[in-house]
Amino acid sequence: MDSIIEVQRHTHEEMEYFERALYTILSRPQPTQEARLQTEHKAAQLLDRLSTRATELYNLYEDRDAHKTEIDSLTSAQPQDLSAFYNRLGRIQEHYAKYPDAVVAGFDPELSVFLEETTEDVGDEEYEEDDPIALLFSGEEGYGKYLDLYANHTAYNNLKNIGKRLGYLQYLDVLLGAQSAPLHSDLSKDCRLTRDYELYIKALHAYLISFTKRAQPLVDVESRQREAEAQFSKQWDADEIEGWEESRQSKPTTNGNNAEGIWCSACQKMYSKQTVYDAHLTSKKHVKATAKQATSEPPPTNPNGPAAAIHTTNGTSTPPAKSKHRTAALLTHLTTQLLVSLSPVLTETKSNVERRFSLTAREREQELLEQAQPPQVPAAAAGEAGAEEEEEEERIYNPLKLPLGWDGKPIPYWLYKLHGLGVEYRCEICSDHVYMGRKNFDRHFQESRHAFGMRALGLPNTKHFHEITRIEDALALAEKLKREGRNEIFEQETMEELEDEEGNVYNRKTYEDLKKQGLI
Repeated sequence: MDSIIEVQRHTHEEMEYFERALYTILSRPQPTQEARLQTEHKAAQLLDRLSTRATELYNLYEDRDAHKTEIDSLTSAQPQDLSAFYNRLGRIQEHYAKYPDAVVAGFDPELSVFLEETTEDVGDEEYEEDDPIALLFSGEEGYGKYLDLYANHTAYNNLKNIGKRLGYLQYLDVLLGAQSAPLHSDLSKDCRLTRDYELYIKALHAYLISFTKRAQPLVDVESRQREAEAQFSKQWDADEIEGWEESRQSKPTTNGNNAEGIWCSACQKMYSKQTVYDAHLTSKKHVKATAKQATSEPPPTNPNGPAAAIHTTNGTSTPPAKSKHRTAALLTHLTTQLLVSLSPVLTETKSNVERRFSLTAREREQELLEQAQPPQVPAAAAGEAGAEEEEEEERIYNPLKLPLGWDGKPIPYWLYKLHGLGVEYRCEICSDHVYMGRKNFDRHFQESRHAFGMRALGLPNTKHFHEITRIEDALALAEKLKREGRNEIFEQETMEELEDEEGNVYNRKTYEDLKKQGLI
């Protein structure tokens, strides 16, 4: 088929079929997260095909020479002579007879793949194996509901000069703070200007890009990143990026003292004190560097000095380290933009982590078993059940801030009042830790936190000190027991300590008493 007009018509018809299929897919109900994600991935694939066809059609319309040749061949014949028309018609019919798949109906099987339902049998054990979308996410990501940032959290805590190490929930709070301030703006310059920080922020940015493409396939994340990069370039050239301004204080380029130390041109190293600099002059490394410097080209001067600065047209100088750290600053800016767009997912991730922390080990195992073995339900009821569960999860209303139960929902208010969970009990021995409810307060006297506090005071964690929460009272009671001649009790009960399966530490007597009562 050599007619450019026929190719254009065929391309228009294909695009119309794809648009109808896209409308059909997007008009379906999406009761669950799985159904929504499958629909969006199919829609993204159809949009890619539509974009390819549109590009091809644009190139065909831009080929004006081919159009002119085609029109000339159609208008050159006489009105009475229809032989040219029938010749062209014959070639077109011969082409489609030889290539029957060239007609639009030829890619009906391709469209049927997009239009078929993939959630016909939710209870089938092979459903997850046959679902290619489920293979894109890890178990922690929960089919695109949550973020898996444990590896990034570990890398963050391993950074140099970070100061205080954070727990996972605190790390999520730091990422949520990117909505109001640039990411990691609270870190010191000594930490952000290191190679380790650049590798960390690069890995975090790569993961967030990957997750966005997998969990939000209809979002054009690449265009957003290009816009954010262009905005960053303007601000960087104007030196408006907060927290990345470089010091313009100059340093000497030869050996000498200044407020920041002594520079050795042979070793290419800065020494903070005169005594350290004098001591290194006799080292083998300095002798080798001096000999090499004498036989080779002059070494580079102090990179922090004015001679290494880049002079601009207006006479000002820019330290070369500023461009060196541009990559880390750019990745930090781009990651901040991604975290702002993923803030709902990040909030859900934090809520899920808090819920899982509130579960016991047995409840967590039960939850994993339920996830591994989905209930067998009819196909007709599967959609309705999934829709009701999704609506219940979205409609959880907890204005009283009640604790969450094993199922992730707030416990009843009567149970909250029955256990006195609204009453605070503070223990000074446990570093002023607050326990909610009388039951938790009574239990904590035999836990590791209270036992550690008693050991720090040099006191035994025995039944004599039960209900004692103030350090002053505990010391006074210990003195009283000693005056009454109970040193033997102290020695016997503090001689040996035992630990149960949950990590709680007891002395032997307390351990045996609790074991007899069946509490451990």
